[in-house]
Amino acid sequence: MNRQRSFIGFIVAGAIALLIAIAGFYWFFAKNPANLIASTSEPGAAIFVSKLSPAMVSLLTNPNRLQALEREEELSKLKTSLFAKSGIDYKQDVQPWLGNEITLAITTLDIDRDPENGQQPGYLLALATKQPEKSREFVELLFSKRALSGATLAVEQYKGVKLISDNSQPEQDLLAGAVVGEGFVLFANDPKVLKDAINNVQAPDLNLTSSPEYQKATKELPKGGLAIAFLNLPVVAKWQGLELSEQLYNSEIISLALNPKGLLAETTFLTSSEILTPSAPLSKPVGALQYVPASAGLAISGSNLSNLGESDLAKLWKQATATIYGSGEDVVSRLAKPLVDVQKRWGINLPEDIFSWVQGEYAIALLPEKEQTSPHWIFVVEKSESVEQGIARLDAIASSNGLSINPLTIDKQKVSAWTELTTAAKKSDAKEGASFSIETKVRGLHTTLGNYEIFTSDLETINEILTTKDNSLIDNPNFQDSIAAIPLPNQGYIYLDWTKSQNLLERQVPILKLAEVLGKPFFDNLRSLTVSSYGTDTRSLKGGVFFQLKNS
Repeated sequence: MNRQRSFIGFIVAGAIALLIAIAGFYWFFAKNPANLIASTSEPGAAIFVSKLSPAMVSLLTNPNRLQALEREEELSKLKTSLFAKSGIDYKQDVQPWLGNEITLAITTLDIDRDPENGQQPGYLLALATKQPEKSREFVELLFSKRALSGATLAVEQYKGVKLISDNSQPEQDLLAGAVVGEGFVLFANDPKVLKDAINNVQAPDLNLTSSPEYQKATKELPKGGLAIAFLNLPVVAKWQGLELSEQLYNSEIISLALNPKGLLAETTFLTSSEILTPSAPLSKPVGALQYVPASAGLAISGSNLSNLGESDLAKLWKQATATIYGSGEDVVSRLAKPLVDVQKRWGINLPEDIFSWVQGEYAIALLPEKEQTSPHWIFVVEKSESVEQGIARLDAIASSNGLSINPLTIDKQKVSAWTELTTAAKKSDAKEGASFSIETKVRGLHTTLGNYEIFTSDLETINEILTTKDNSLIDNPNFQDSIAAIPLPNQGYIYLDWTKSQNLLERQVPILKLAEVLGKPFFDNLRSLTVSSYGTDTRSLKGGVFFQLKNS
């Protein structure tokens, strides 16, 4: 039997439990923040997991603390789906003994290491127990009910641990379980997985805690993290059947912690190579943001785009997108697609023709409109000698594409516009013959304000910048709250207003739709997210994503 599907339902239900719990943290935090403190900073179940494991995720607090979620009925639905077929009552049979950790792990890519019968991953679920005897009673009860439904039980002693397993009936997945010592209840999709877990405890050099990568990663964990995930990136790529052309980072650790305004997910990518940051860190938000209207749905800001393509941040993007999509992606293509469209239309290369001369501050923003599928764009860059040369180069490219450079005045501000003349037929009496009108289409504009050159896609956008100077993104309270959660100094920000940009982002990153289904309570209350990278270690890249929530 191919056990790749075995235990899938159990593991997926557990994963959804973590997602729902994480999504619900903000509900409970608003009511009783003192109760949502992780009981431990690291998962104790890591001793059961092989250091060759592709992935491990842990919730480090008891889900019973998330009682506020009951009003959304999410936990109730989860408990029902988990135990509906087994006849187990969560409140009576599980809640009394469940401790402060739930860990899920993919322990191996192939349980029997036989490629002839397909890839059969091993799955392990570890539940912390505060009452070992109660949890032993639960394991006995669970398997006795499975036996009553037709399964044949097998019981064996392995290195002092009692293992119980059953054969898989058509309507059930194969399941194996054990209570190990005084601390954990283990479930797996094959007895071999449980035996490997016990071996990992008794031979410490085999388990995850002995891995230098894991040890270094856990040192990066912030205090008070409520959930963590650890990924062995080369093994994850192998699991997905991918061979990456460029792989700089070996592992990743992610932690989730609460903030008075939302949820902060911090991640650290680790490498054995020396890495360079894309630019010098910034001690405050760039001044270019003062020219981005508060109506922006997406804003990217920082300094020095000239070496972006060769930076380790760009290499990380390529590695991550290759793992997710199966092929490398340009670092900018999914974040600012309208600018990529400009690149194609004008026949320019963004890194060579624009980014190469941006060595100071910059800001890129998109202003979505409900009526349009393609949003308006803004590009603000700090002035310098190289910028002057870059503008002259763009003017030359515009002229070679048949565009004219015309001066305009908007609200007493001098503006240069790249325009194109087109003809349009007028409706007229057939006897009089056809008549035409000449129309001027604006393909882009730029102007100087203070120490910055501002480029926009259209007249409406530059008019908004000039006429609403006191309503910029940098003065927006929601933006200020979001960046306040990100440590300084840092490499700048990617700020996304979820309400304004949800449709745009879903078109560019389709996998988000699946995430929204799994974490509906979370995404329904998401106001914005802010991404930044920071840290000074030359062998790791550290960053964070702050999720600002509407009820915060």
